[in-house]
Amino acid sequence: MKLSQRVTNLEPSVTLAATAKAKELKAQGLDVISLTVGEPDFTTPENIEKAAIEGIKSGNVSFYTPSGGTPELKNAIIDVTKKNYDLTIDASNIIVTSGAKFALYTLFQTILDAGDEVIIPVPYWVSYGEQVKLAQGNPVFVSGNLANDYKVTLDQLEDVRTAQTKAVIINSPSNPTGMIYTEAELRAIGEWAVRHDLLIISDDIYDHLVYNGNEAPHIASLSDEIFHHTVIINGVSKTYSMTGWRIGYAVGNPEIIGGMTSIASQATSNPAAVSQAAAVEALIGQQETAEAMRQAFEERLNTIYPKVAALPGFELKKPQGTFYLFPNIAGAMKMGGYDNVTTWVNDLLEQERVALVTGEGFGSPESVRMSYSTSLEDLEEAVVRIRRFIENSQK
Repeated sequence: MKLSQRVTNLEPSVTLAATAKAKELKAQGLDVISLTVGEPDFTTPENIEKAAIEGIKSGNVSFYTPSGGTPELKNAIIDVTKKNYDLTIDASNIIVTSGAKFALYTLFQTILDAGDEVIIPVPYWVSYGEQVKLAQGNPVFVSGNLANDYKVTLDQLEDVRTAQTKAVIINSPSNPTGMIYTEAELRAIGEWAVRHDLLIISDDIYDHLVYNGNEAPHIASLSDEIFHHTVIINGVSKTYSMTGWRIGYAVGNPEIIGGMTSIASQATSNPAAVSQAAAVEALIGQQETAEAMRQAFEERLNTIYPKVAALPGFELKKPQGTFYLFPNIAGAMKMGGYDNVTTWVNDLLEQERVALVTGEGFGSPESVRMSYSTSLEDLEEAVVRIRRFIENSQK
């Protein structure tokens, strides 16, 4: 059977592909160090697990829930939105989805018609552009540069704005760079979007994973006008080490949220009831364990960053958040005679058993993404192997 064009034109996720390849090699008994995974390496905190078990024992999670999320979880989201964003919302502003990725998917399906454009800063999370295309929209990529911490400027955004522009994506802290937009930068972007009646898609999934005294301002908090032009995307996966539970959510205009809920009702019926029960505890329960995980990531960053920065041919700035490093390796590629970053990544895996993610999937063909969501022992050994690979490639 001939497959649809939307499937045949779809680019697979490079992050999932790299993670799967590393797992496959490990299953063969090979000593692979994987720095590919975009998830915490901690297990879900015990209090959250207990909340899920209690829900199972009570029988309360045996049945369908409302398509847009349980009242209990929406109330928890109302509370944390007030606490973290200083915004007063109600249930009509919220949809709970099967992961933050599905919140983005339903949002694009809700707001885009054929030919509508979404501005996406580069480097970008691998699924943004593909999800826009699945909604028959056109991704418009704007490249940040290393000198400006990979952040795009207002002039760059204005240069690509057209009559077809519908939305702009802001991901801060950024996957893959870990960099954060300042309040002044966000305000300028927000006021620009308001002037031109554009939707701001604020992907805040890493907003709690910020280090070394940095802060991650929320664009939706800066003014009522900006909030009314913003859809917040968030979830419990990164902060609470709950990637497998698949709970995300969106906060925004009730009309948009209603459209997203209609699509979700036909696509998934509802997010898993037991996961929603766990997410309530994650959001309003004790936060000490989540903070301990954040501190562990901060320690790893501070330990491993200078060692990665010292690798021959690597250039990067210290991330302010997330759990990724995103070095430009043009110099290292040149030393080894490489003109393709994916080939470099594949040879590193083949020769030294270190798995990284090629920057091509993030729109950056001279970079690699390295997750420090693994033990310090593995991180330090990975740096030793990468250095050896670079030195050997010059022979």
